[in-house]
Order: sequence, then C-alpha cells, then structure tokens
Amino acid sequence: MPLLIITTILWAFSFSLIGVYLAGQVDSVFSVLVRLGLAALIFLPFLRWKGHQLTTILLYMAVGAMQLGIMYLISFEAYLYLSVPEFLLFTVMTPLYVTLIYDLISGRKIRIGYALSALLAVAGAAIIRYDHISEHFIIGLLLVQAANICFAIGQVGYKRLMETRPMPQHTAFSWFYLGALLCAVVAWFLWGNPQKLPTTDLQWGILVWLGIGASGLGYFMWNYGATQVDAGTLGIMNNFHVPAGLLVNLAIWQQQPYWPSFIVGAAVIMSSLWVHRRWVVPRREQTADDRTRAAAPNE
Repeated sequence: MPLLIITTILWAFSFSLIGVYLAGQVDSVFSVLVRLGLAALIFLPFLRWKGHQLTTILLYMAVGAMQLGIMYLISFEAYLYLSVPEFLLFTVMTPLYVTLIYDLISGRKIRIGYALSALLAVAGAAIIRYDHISEHFIIGLLLVQAANICFAIGQVGYKRLMETRPMPQHTAFSWFYLGALLCAVVAWFLWGNPQKLPTTDLQWGILVWLGIGASGLGYFMWNYGATQVDAGTLGIMNNFHVPAGLLVNLAIWQQQPYWPSFIVGAAVIMSSLWVHRRWVVPRREQTADDRTRAAAPNE
C-alpha cells in the first residue's frame, strides 16, 4: 500500500505536465518513445534471460507493451481532445475494469452489476459536457476508456504473472519495459512526425522526468505494490490519482472546469463507484455465502 500511495503522489504532476506543455506541441508518439526509452534504459542492467522460459519472458513483454506502450499511445492522443480535469475524471472507471478483467483472467463468472456500474459512470461523463457534446469530446472519452482498459489489463496481467510465473521483480520489469519500448519504436516508424519534436529545454526536461521518474520508478513501484495487495484494493487505489491530479492542476496551473456540470457529472461518476461498492460487491459476497451455507453439512 505505501508504494501505491507514493506512486499516486508522483503521478499527480504528470497529467498537468503533459496536458499543458506537451499535448499538441510535441508529437505524441515521440513523447511516448522518449519516455519508454529512458524507463527501459534504467532497468537494462537487470535484463536476464538465463533460467527463464521464453514464453514467460514474452508474456512479461506483452504485458509491458499493453500497460505502457499501447496505453501511452492512446492516452497522449486523448489529451488533444480533453482538458486535464476531464482526462483525470474519465479515468475513474479503471477500478471497474481492473476487477472485471481479473475475474475474466481468473476464470470467474462475469458480473452484470459491474457493467451497469460502468454505464452509470459513462452517464456522468456525458453530463459534464451535456451542453455542447462535440465529436472531439466523444472521441476523447472513448480514447481514455481504451487507455483505461489497456492499463487495467497490464496491471492484472502483471499481477497474475507474478502469481503463476514469478521472477525477480527487477528482472521482470526489464522485460516489461523492453516490450513497451518495442511497441513505441514500431509506432514511431508507422505514425511518428519528425516535424514536431521538442523545441524548448522545458519540454525536454519534462520528457526526461516522465521517463525516469513517472515511468521508470513510478510504474515499478506501482506494479510491485500491486503484487502486495488484493485485486479490490488495487482497483480502489486506481482512483486516488484523480483528486491528486485535479488538486495539482487547479492549484498550480489554475485550469478550472465549468463547475456546475463538472460537479454534477463527477458526482454521478463517483456514485457509480459507491453503488458498485454498496450493492454490487456485497450482493456478490452474500450470494457466495449462501452457496457456502447450502453446501455445508447440517449440524
């Protein structure tokens, strides 16, 4: 838990730095490439393949490509359509994805209540921009959800790999980042724009910070912490970056949303999580208890 909290604080500044200084000014694919390149460089000394099955190595690389490579490529694009507060708020659905995907990977039955909770959160997102929902806004919302799903798959995948195919965490992350970097390299050759590289020392400095601090150290601490807690706690912790990121964005950059619709929409989204925790999860637990009692022998 402490690692998850520290990482949340570390990431709180990243959203605004990207939204204010990089989005629309620096090619998003290049930003991802530099960020993941620096992160991979940090863990390169720990790269080991002796004693590990090729399948296991490829799985860790695939998890890294999904959680960071594809997720970054999608989320950096989403910043072009949304403000930082909107981007942060729409990541609130990640806990639902984490729990649902964990159930799928673990072979459990899919819970309809989780899908209904997610739909309520989508309704809250629509309320925020009910007065002028544009095509750009809808695209941004969908991009963030796609990024959320990739991030959730990566978290759960890493946690499950550590449960079923464990290896030293620093070694696992060397392959994790290598997979993410390879994804970014392919994307650069396919879609990169050499005409939109950083032009100021500040932009380069932000990329270095994002690569070494937010990504290199941040994701290692986050995924390491994820292996120390249950899936429910991991899902809940995914939401703590929302108030932290909004606080940084409002306090330092003074970027404020349109408060009436923002507050109402945020309340609906947060209520979706409350409904989920208040009724969906307890009902599931109650059903499990009933089944246990029914299967138990009579005393």
